[in-house]
Amino acid sequence: MSSRDRRHLFLPVLCALLALGYLAPNDASGDTPPDPGAEVARLYEEASAATQRYEAGLRASRAQRREARRLEKRLAEERRVLAAYRADLGRIASAQYRAGSGLPYTARLLLADDPAALLRSQHAASQADLAVTNAVGRTQRAERRLAEGERSAAKVSRKLARRADELGRLKTRIEGRLRDAQQRLERQAETTVTAGRCRGAVRLGTAGSPARTGRPWMTPVRSYTLSAGFGGEGARWAHRHSGQDFAVDTGTPVRAIGAGRVIRVACGGAYGIEVVVRHDGGYYSQYAHLSAPAVDQGDRVRAGDWIGQSGSTGNSTGPHLHFEIRLTPYYGSAVDPGPWFAERGVTL
Repeated sequence: MSSRDRRHLFLPVLCALLALGYLAPNDASGDTPPDPGAEVARLYEEASAATQRYEAGLRASRAQRREARRLEKRLAEERRVLAAYRADLGRIASAQYRAGSGLPYTARLLLADDPAALLRSQHAASQADLAVTNAVGRTQRAERRLAEGERSAAKVSRKLARRADELGRLKTRIEGRLRDAQQRLERQAETTVTAGRCRGAVRLGTAGSPARTGRPWMTPVRSYTLSAGFGGEGARWAHRHSGQDFAVDTGTPVRAIGAGRVIRVACGGAYGIEVVVRHDGGYYSQYAHLSAPAVDQGDRVRAGDWIGQSGSTGNSTGPHLHFEIRLTPYYGSAVDPGPWFAERGVTL
């Protein structure tokens, strides 16, 4: 076979291999864009850590300022005592001058009508002078301590201020990246719901590792504001509200309230992306309007394991978690989650 014939055969074979997926074009960068769900979870953790460091720096700075004010108050008291001693010394010195009329102390002692009284006066003057000297020394030492403390506090405060600025800028950058990732996650969630087919669990990895407390039951989100409650009425619902809404941002990690098995992961309909878990006690928990599931049907979960990420899919007016406790896996069997949690030692 000629070289030209081999070239003509090589091109269609190469195209066929590419079409079948045996060969893939090289990506020069080698980077795969992160899943927006996992990225949002990681950025939540980074923003939380940056906020904690930022607040710790502010607390340390305030503590340094309190110490400087405490030293200033102590120095003011030392100065007040010193002024009192100096006033006493001035009165004693004036009395000595008037009593001695400028004579040497030995002459005044010989000429005194009451030498013992003169000795007592001299002793008192010496004691007063010693007290003032000690007070001056104490005040000078206090002034040195204050100056050193103020220099140290000022240095630490400047360092903490710079660190707070750095952390503030870092927090702002993370929050900006978080907003971008949240928007991408919302677009991806809407695409998933429109298709009516789940993409599979978004495993959140170490960035979304759950914090277990050892308790058998817990709330589905860590930090939240309760919004629409169980049994409420409104134009948004054809019937009474069947669950409890937790107002949280898009992408907030949602956790299993207790041990159980995932029996449903759905990505269409009024609830948008939803997960239902059957618990060992015979109850079911539902997590709805998610932006992404973090489990697959059949998974076993423990209290605190990630179920998914909050969103606004389905019939929703904004980001939140719609949560239900049910007697069966199906709509219409919900019970009020407030008393149910309270019986298990959890307060909403």
